Amino acid sequence: MEGIEGSSGGGITPTYTLKPTKYNNEDILFCVDVDNECLVEMKNSGQNGRPITRLDSIKQSILLFIHAKLTINPDHRFAFALLGKSASWVRKEFSNDVDAAVSALRALSVSPSGGHADLSQLFRIAAHEAKKSRSQNRLLRVILLYCRSSVQPQFQWPVSQKLFTLDVVYLHDKPGPDNCPQKVYDALVEALEHVTEYEGYIFETGQGLQRILFRHMCLLLSHPQQRCMQDDLGLPMALTKKVPATDSSQGDDTITVV
Repeated sequence: MEGIEGSSGGGITPTYTLKPTKYNNEDILFCVDVDNECLVEMKNSGQNGRPITRLDSIKQSILLFIHAKLTINPDHRFAFALLGKSASWVRKEFSNDVDAAVSALRALSVSPSGGHADLSQLFRIAAHEAKKSRSQNRLLRVILLYCRSSVQPQFQWPVSQKLFTLDVVYLHDKPGPDNCPQKVYDALVEALEHVTEYEGYIFETGQGLQRILFRHMCLLLSHPQQRCMQDDLGLPMALTKKVPATDSSQGDDTITVV
């Protein structure tokens, strides 16, 4: 849109130019937390009443995301890593092959971390891949799915290097003597703000419901170059849909976002 004129007082008609921009295809690296807490059961159950774990739900939500993302643009690509004590590859090659994604997700299994979660290697992997993506006029994004309620992630990374976009989905237990989800959430926010290139989103839930996880993943379909700020995601909102201040239905399940 060029040369669009607007009118103002005093007879002055200023013009402005909005230059068209093209957004890049994405290379999306999923990093799934495979510590013991990924085996916590969700409130939903599967066929024949079979329990569904967080890891099961994460795998389903990733497949939902991939199918939807490829429907939007079949040129987006995906790779997979896991987070134990540190991050490591599950499938290094970025691909838009759904069968390859299913195979990679099946390969995910529990790996006890011993109470450590270092994101430094994940950021090193992402920075290296981001440079390769940029050389192909693509954009790298990392989606971290984190499940630990008492282990705060750590990292060492120069604040000047923001080469990729980071999104986080945090599934956690209620606060308690052995859990500190608010501190973990704050650490994840710090990590996101430290490394992300474009607007990165962070979502959390302690309610153990699949539909909330799926809703979060649907919001992450938004392209980093086309995003609003996270604070503006729920706007505008009808007054009838706002949750009253006295509603205690969420209780201790929800983290206070500062």
